[in-house]
Amino acid sequence: MADLLDAGERLGREELAALQRERLRTTLRHAYENVAFYRKSFDDAGVRPEDLRTLEDLARFPFTTKADLRDNYPFGMFAVDRSEVRRIHASSGTTGLPTVVGYTERDLDTWADVVARALRAAGVRPGHTVHVAYGYGLFTGGLGAHYGAERLGCTVVPASGGMTARQVRLILDFRPEAIMVTPSYMLTLLDEFERQGVDPRSTSLKVGVFGAEPWTEAMRREIEDRFALDAVDIYGLSEVMGPGVAQECVETKDGLHVFEDHFLPEIVDPVTGAVLPDGERGELVFTSLTKEAMPVVRYRTRDLSRLLPGTARAFRRMEKVTGRSDDMVILRGVNLFPTQIEELVLRTPYVAPHFELRLTREGRMDALTVRTEARNGTTADQRQEAGRVLADAVKDGIGLTVAVEVAAPHTLERSAGKIRRIVDLRDAPGS
Repeated sequence: MADLLDAGERLGREELAALQRERLRTTLRHAYENVAFYRKSFDDAGVRPEDLRTLEDLARFPFTTKADLRDNYPFGMFAVDRSEVRRIHASSGTTGLPTVVGYTERDLDTWADVVARALRAAGVRPGHTVHVAYGYGLFTGGLGAHYGAERLGCTVVPASGGMTARQVRLILDFRPEAIMVTPSYMLTLLDEFERQGVDPRSTSLKVGVFGAEPWTEAMRREIEDRFALDAVDIYGLSEVMGPGVAQECVETKDGLHVFEDHFLPEIVDPVTGAVLPDGERGELVFTSLTKEAMPVVRYRTRDLSRLLPGTARAFRRMEKVTGRSDDMVILRGVNLFPTQIEELVLRTPYVAPHFELRLTREGRMDALTVRTEARNGTTADQRQEAGRVLADAVKDGIGLTVAVEVAAPHTLERSAGKIRRIVDLRDAPGS
């Protein structure tokens, strides 16, 4: 494995810390001098770039939030002249203005390099064919995966999302070794393979690189068992770069190694913002170290994780993200994340790995219904039993009384990209 590592992956911790300090000072100065938001933010906090002498001094600098990016829509966070921007991506903007990000030529090279590094860690090799089923367009997933796979020396099938029957046909005909897709859409593909009478374990796929949404160890087992491949996690977000910020290594599957020579991670208390020591769980915060077009300083991701020592790489690991602070549902005083329900669904006999959480209001009380569906061939009695088992599991494991509906197979909406787990009907007429 050592001969596969690039120069950045070979750095020792002291060498890495020295490089981080140098790049962090450059980033802070670049942001302060070229982005009005950061100049005002730093001045209001009483800090300047030269105040950073150690990596720990970063905690003195203010956070950046998604709201800040939206407030500066569309190009107020850019640190270079528009003539130097080679590409623009943006979030979907389903809950407000989209967050817009830009890339210089060098940024695009860096992005391709870190995604290539991620794929190599996942077990993908030059000469492999990679089926990319992330969405292309303004979403960073498709193009980020595409150029990284090409940088590694792979053949890319730019399938994008949707047209599920065609996806299955392409996988059968083109025989890719690897697939990059959201884990929920991989389950949609699984259904389509079985609908077409094809054993998913018989395909050419050897590696699945899954990201863009939280997923659990139970989901990993489900995918690996039913596809006979290695399922590994990739992490990224458009505000920081896109996919390729961190990657799980196929030989250990024990969390994602953060590419700390390009992205400096912190864990903070989600309420107070105080920096937490490695090993404690909190909100993940990133500062970019090499971005030119749009540097970000202490960006609050809302993803919940913790930092751990490196294993397969010297870089520290971030624990697999299984929830976001803004995805948390507080129901009758109990904190609930969709991934907690996912684990229980995947352990329940007769139930397929598809579900949604419906929040309603009954009088003055919030109520939750877990809607899932039966596996093929399940009888009515088995569906009823599965509902009781799942309701008991939620009560015993999470401490909540919920309603459970086990619908007929293929009833719930399937994902063609990022899945929406929570359907909030509390303000709907009649609720």
